[in-house]
Amino acid sequence: MQVALVLGNAISTVKHRSLENVKLLVCQPLGSDGKSRDGSPVIAADYMGAGAGEKVIITSDGSAVRELYGLQNSPLRWTVLGLVDDFQKSSASKPKEGKNR
Repeated sequence: MQVALVLGNAISTVKHRSLENVKLLVCQPLGSDGKSRDGSPVIAADYMGAGAGEKVIITSDGSAVRELYGLQNSPLRWTVLGLVDDFQKSSASKPKEGKNR
């Protein structure tokens, strides 16, 4: 799974029958800081209702997604799994001195 920024919609007049009536998004995977680009943009199927400018959680586990949505023989690879409400990178916290953990 990876956080990505939705750049916009992908319009396809011809697509695999398993993707009929499925919105396709152009998503830019982001690095661990939630801001920098991590690779090239990908096309992801959207079952969550995301829009341009939103941060989403995407996955490339096509077989798990096909099972989750009951799709057989689908070329589906990237899919939006969730919408990101907030993104904070936490730093590793050090144990406080004098306390046993």
